[in-house]
Formats: sequence, structure tokens, C-alpha cells
Amino acid sequence: MNRYPHSLATTVPSDPEEELVENEYRQLITAYLRSNHRKKTGIIEKAYRFAKAAHKGTRRRSGEPYILHPIAVARIVISELGLGSTSICAALLHDVVEDTEFTREDIEANFGPKIANIVDGLTKISGGILGARSSLQAENFRRLLLSMSNDIRVVLIKMADRLHNMRTLGSLRPEKQLKITGETLYVYAPLANRLGLFKIKTELEDLAFRYEHPQKYAEIMAKIDESESYRRSVVEKFVAPVRRRLDAAGYKYEIKARVKSAYSIFMKMENKKIPFEEVYDIYAVRVIFENDDDEKERLRCWEIYTFFSDGHNMHPDRLRDWTSVPKANGYRALHMTAMGPDGKWIEVQIRSRKMDEIAELGYAAHWKYKTGQTADEDSRLEKWMNTIKDILANPEPDSIDVLDTIKLDLYASEIYVFTPKGDLLALPSGATVLDLAFAIHTELGKHCIAGKINHRLVPLNHVLGSGDQVEIITSSSQTPKREWMDYCHSAKAKDALRNLLRKDREVLASHGRAIYIQMLERESIPNNQDVMKRLLRNYRLESPDDLYRMLAADEISLSPAQLKASQKKRVSMLRKIFRNPFSNQKSPSEAKDADESATPVNNEPTVKIDRKKTYTLHPDALKPNYLLDTCCSPLPGDDVFGFVNDCEQVVVHKVSCPDAMRLKSSFGSRLVATKWGSLADKFEVKILLEGLDRPGILEDIATTLHRRLNINLRSLNINALNEVFSCELVVLIDSTVTLNTILNTLKEIKGLRTARRIS
Repeated sequence: MNRYPHSLATTVPSDPEEELVENEYRQLITAYLRSNHRKKTGIIEKAYRFAKAAHKGTRRRSGEPYILHPIAVARIVISELGLGSTSICAALLHDVVEDTEFTREDIEANFGPKIANIVDGLTKISGGILGARSSLQAENFRRLLLSMSNDIRVVLIKMADRLHNMRTLGSLRPEKQLKITGETLYVYAPLANRLGLFKIKTELEDLAFRYEHPQKYAEIMAKIDESESYRRSVVEKFVAPVRRRLDAAGYKYEIKARVKSAYSIFMKMENKKIPFEEVYDIYAVRVIFENDDDEKERLRCWEIYTFFSDGHNMHPDRLRDWTSVPKANGYRALHMTAMGPDGKWIEVQIRSRKMDEIAELGYAAHWKYKTGQTADEDSRLEKWMNTIKDILANPEPDSIDVLDTIKLDLYASEIYVFTPKGDLLALPSGATVLDLAFAIHTELGKHCIAGKINHRLVPLNHVLGSGDQVEIITSSSQTPKREWMDYCHSAKAKDALRNLLRKDREVLASHGRAIYIQMLERESIPNNQDVMKRLLRNYRLESPDDLYRMLAADEISLSPAQLKASQKKRVSMLRKIFRNPFSNQKSPSEAKDADESATPVNNEPTVKIDRKKTYTLHPDALKPNYLLDTCCSPLPGDDVFGFVNDCEQVVVHKVSCPDAMRLKSSFGSRLVATKWGSLADKFEVKILLEGLDRPGILEDIATTLHRRLNINLRSLNINALNEVFSCELVVLIDSTVTLNTILNTLKEIKGLRTARRIS
């Protein structure tokens, strides 16, 4: 049916709100007319009027008309992704099918199959039936990747949609903010990185950081602003001699001073446990030159490199040539690091204009460059998407497992290795011999027993380095092992291995089922659901297949005892037929749960929690109203959130905890916003001290803690090697404020170089 919203004719705005909407649309059209696409304003106008009428009367949580959201997404599509009229129309219409009465058929009838297919792909990402263990976010990610493998514009528009949602996150409740920022850091930012959308990746990370750690974000931004004038003078002094040489050589160019993003600075401070002042690559220089001859592009990059290297000291280990072998996301540039005038290292990126556009827009820029070297880059993207298709083609895996598997490749940097015949293969950094075997062929991975590098035998889990020439050694008797999962670092290898192990599990389950049926027949017990349910409940198993596999693997064995009771007793005594040799250990399902989540569960009465309110944590020595997760050991003062476990208890995680990131992205409905209340309780915190050894330093540390700070010291472990020592302390404190006081005071001790918290 060809339906069309009423009132599609252009109307004269009659109120300020209508004027606001029309003004936003005019800015969209202005941005489109400035682009280098064909000027199809007619169909864009039609899509705008259609979407506006379809969303009439609907508002966002901020109170503004809903149509402003699709307009903003469309502006990102044209202004920041450089896409054309088809993508703009799809962006304007992206929520029509999901949120209004109109269907895909209506979109196709009015705008054609191409736009309808993109809108349909965007709609499917948010819908569908979930599996028993799937989460909405993980299932949506699965659909996102499936849609991307059909038309990459689907994921590009979805990125624009997510970016605008992040820009307007302030209107949502705190627990919703945590859910969305968790998804963003766990899924969307890595995916943007994989697609080369550097600007969008950076903004997504910074916005997530801003909402998850508002105080730390403000502190870092303030320090960046404070150092701006000094930074400008340092960079200008650094590039002045290079400018003269570029001008003399006749280059048309621009030089930009790039500041490291707040999120990147924060992560470096967290990972290296250093203050802001010790992050040496806060600023970098980018040289972008105009180039009219693709064949001379690399040569000109290296010529500009010599302009820097002739006048500056170069860092010997930080030269990166991405001009000959691009990154997996298509990125090409020449990187170097040189000593600046203030004694600090400055990174330099040298790019042609074409390289720069692809670096900023990733595969969105490939529509502009359809020939030449980008052909290889497009084929690499196609190869990666085909790998994703293979992983997603199997309906068996839990979608959360799929998310984790594919995410391995999203942020991974690459190494390049050679086969014995000299073929070049790209693998994620950290890849092993087993990863390479599966990358070549599944059968090779299945029978791999070792590798050979430079005539030297290496084991399956040997980590490969760039430039290695690797030969895979196989044996027909070799079979996949479960521990191989720990050896794999690529999505393709993990998925292939998971499928092989699953087939083995199916064979094991079939054998166990035969044993089970024979046992029932021998004891004259009916094979019905009640019997199976009692067994599963008794051994805390999730499915009959779990029981069958335990039988086949001799983890549960048949007792010789004969059943003498009545048929009614036979059912109840069936539990005694089996003897579990590991009865004093966790059952397999319990062990699996323990591996997958550190969330503590106990048998206390259920606590009803209002997930729409901020939950105040009251540290109390007698009865805390929450549980602290041991994966990150949060303190009062840390940025935290609550996760409601199966017993309706609030389990507290640090916002930056790696385990918590998965919870935020995969179980959004269980999140609660939290804030610290009274500080009656004390918490154990581990502190690491490092410095130069001297007589009396241990006494100074103990005296400072006891006399100056009145801190309860629980344990102390010191290790000295030559003139250097390290010391681990465990202290009882009440908050991060006290912790910072301790760290700052300890740093005043002569010889101590670092004092930091260990999570």
C-alpha cells in the first residue's frame, strides 16, 4: 500500500518551535549544497516532509520535537561522514518504521528499494526476538554487523545516530546514561575505530568519559586549556624550520597541532599510573600536503620526513610507515616522533590530502576515491566483513559470546607475517601460531601441533612478531582442545575453534544420552520430563545435554545400588543412582557461572530496588546495603554504578572496571545509578611504592603512616634489588580523599619516586 503522510506541502512556520525545526533543516540543505555530491535536494525535501509528518506530536526526553533528531543525524551524515542524498534520506527516515505506523513497504513505495533497504537494516538493529541468554545490546550489535555486511551505509548512519544520542545524553536518567556510555565504549567506539572513523571514535570516547567520570574529565580539560598557549609556542618553534624547507620545495600544505583527546590522556594516566604532566605525547603535529600524482605520494611523505629528521633528534623506536601497508581500516600515513624544544617528544604525522580524508572519514571516504590504492583497502574491508558473516551465520552461539569474539578484532593493531612461500598475512597484534593456522584454513588449525620460525620449533601459543616467516606443523592425530581458546587472539580463530569444540560436544552428548536411556531401561524407570527435571535440579544443570556430556565424560557414574522401592520412590531415589566424584566441588554450571561473572550471590531475602532512582550507598560496619565486587574493589569517592544481581542485591563496580564495561553494554536493564552516602566503614586498599633504596626508608614509611596520618597498616611486603626497591602496603581507609592524602604524603619521603593504588 502506497501511503504518504498528510500535510507534506511546504508550510510557513507559525511559531518559534516550527521556525527552529525549519531552520535546522535549512542548515542541513546548506551543508548538502556545499558538498561535492550531485544536488538531489528534491528527494531530501520529500524525505524530510515525510519524516516530519510521521513523527508529528512526538517529543524526545529533552522535550524538543522528535524530528530534530533525524535532522541532526542527517547533518552528521553529510557534514562529518561525507555521504550523499541516499544516506541523508535514510537518516531522515531511520526511525519512521520503528516508531510510527508506517512500514518498510511505505518507504519503498515512496523512496525506492535502495533507501528502503537501508532504513530496514537500521530498523532491524533495534528489533527482533532474543534468545534465552542473549542481551538486547549484544543482539543489537549482532544485527548491526549483519546489516553492515550487506550495505556499509547502514552502520555509518547508525554511527551518526549514536553520535547524536551521545551529544544529547544529558536529558536522560543517570542509569540510562551509564547503559549508553557502556555500549558506546564497548561496541561503537571500537567499531568506529575498525572502520577508520577516527573523529567519531574520538568524540564518542570523550563524551562517554565526560558522563562516566565528570570530575576527572573536567580536571583534564582544565589542564589542557591551561597549557594551550605554551603548547602553541612549543609547536610553532618546533615546525618553524620545517615550514621554511616546505616553502622552498614548493609544497602546498597545512600544519595542524593536534591535542590528544581527554579520554586517551585519562587511559594513559590510568594504565601507566602517571600524572597528567608525565603524559609525553599530549600534543602532536600533522602535516597535510596537496598531491596531484598518486605515484609520488609515498616519495613526498618521505621527503617531508627528511625535513624533520635533518633538524631534530628522532626517537629510534617510533617510526611507523603506514604508507606502503595500510592499517586494516584503510589508514595511511607516515608517523615519526622527534624531540621538541622543551625536551619532550612530539609525534609527527605526514599525510597527503587524500590520506587525511580517509584517515578522518575511514571507509565513508572511499566513495570519493574509487580507484587506485583504495581498491586494496576495500578488499580488506570486504574480507573482514566476510569473516563476520561466517561468525554470525551460525545461530548457535550466545550473542554475548559473538560480541566478545568480534570485539577482539575491533581495536587490535596489526602485525604482518609471511608464509613459507612468501605470502603476506595481516593478523591482530598478539596473534599466535594457532591464530595463523586458522587464518590460513580451518583444517590446518584443527590439526596444528606447532610452528617453525627461522628453523626453530615454537609451541601453539607462541606469540608472533611482525616480519616472522612461519611454517605450520600439523599431525592427523591432533584434535582441538578446550584450552586452545586461551591461545587464540583473533575473532576468526576463536569462532572456528568454538564451532569445532561444539561438534565434539554434540558427539559427547549423543553418547551420554545413550548411556542415560540404557540406565533407565535397566532400572525400569520411565523416560519422562519429571525424571529429567529432578536430575537437573539435583545437580544444578541447565539442560539435558549438560547431563549427557557429564555421563559420557565419566564425571557422573552409575552406582551399582539396586532400586528396591516403589515406583514413586524410584523417581526420588534416582538422584542416588548417580555418584558425582566431584560432589565437594562446584558443579560444571556453577564453575561456568563463576568464570563468567564475579558478581557475588547469596541467600539473603530479596530486596526490591527502584532502578529509576539514584541508589545511595551507606557503608556501615554492621550491615552494608550493597556488595563490593572484588574485580575492582571500589572505594567511596570512586565513580561507581550498581548492578542488580539475581538476588536483587546491588553489586557495586567502578565505572572504569573492565568487567563492568561488559555489564553496562550487555545488561543495561539491571543497572542502577549510585552515590556514596555515609563513610562509617573502612576498606582495604593496596598501595605500591617504588623508589631508590636507602637505610631507614622503611622506618620513614611506617612512621608517616602511623604518626602523621594515623592509618591502620594491615600488611607490608618489601622487595629490594641493588639500589631499587618496591613495597606493597595494605591499609584500611574510608575514601579516595584519604587515599590521595596518603599517596601525596608518602611521595614526600626522600627516595620515593612513585606511590599509587593497585586495583
